[in-house]
Amino acid sequence: MDVRTGLILLVLFSAVRFGLVMQANVTRSYALVSIVFVVMALTPLLLLTRDGRRRIGMTRPARPSGLIAALMAGALCCGLLIASAGVLFGAGDNNAFVYIAGTYSGLPPAMDEQTRLILFLVFAAIGMSFSPIGEELFYRGLVHESFARRLGEGRAAVVDAGAFALVHLAHFGLVWRATGWTLLPGPAVWWVTGLFVTGLAFSWARRVTGSILGAIVAHATFNLAMTAWIFYRIL
Repeated sequence: MDVRTGLILLVLFSAVRFGLVMQANVTRSYALVSIVFVVMALTPLLLLTRDGRRRIGMTRPARPSGLIAALMAGALCCGLLIASAGVLFGAGDNNAFVYIAGTYSGLPPAMDEQTRLILFLVFAAIGMSFSPIGEELFYRGLVHESFARRLGEGRAAVVDAGAFALVHLAHFGLVWRATGWTLLPGPAVWWVTGLFVTGLAFSWARRVTGSILGAIVAHATFNLAMTAWIFYRIL
């Protein structure tokens, strides 16, 4: 795939995903967003040849021990974001993780420990599957390789991490409150910057393992850590 095709797909998926997430923040129904992740995961299978899929990293890890490093990278990125959010923004909904916790739907007003554990496992399973697989096959796989031939690996990583970070403004930064949509300039810059660095870490995880699985593992670990923090420290 060339840069033009990669750019078209990037704009298309980003626009659809951004709009659906914004709608979901109001309705608290994220079913359509999950479908977008599924389509993102299927796109390389539909558009690429076997050799193309190999080029984007859909192979067994060349360095399986790197999966441990990928796991640690995902947990570290999430931990740093959680810590910095607490220091900079406190416990209000200017804190990304507090705001995201408020978007979790279908939760009872009070939870005993068994209910909390069951719901945590359900949300963790969803968070560790849909977005890590869909987003990594798309951003660190398809989009990255579309730009890498022209720009090189480093610049392509900057492109896919930047696109990944900006689309997450729909999750936080541009927030829905009782008075309508509000842009939080400081928290938004912090959020996009943090996720940009996180996207670069996911690219590193792909390189260190020699497989897109490394990026998926790092992303899944990030989401697991975030979900655990939300269920056991915020909710």
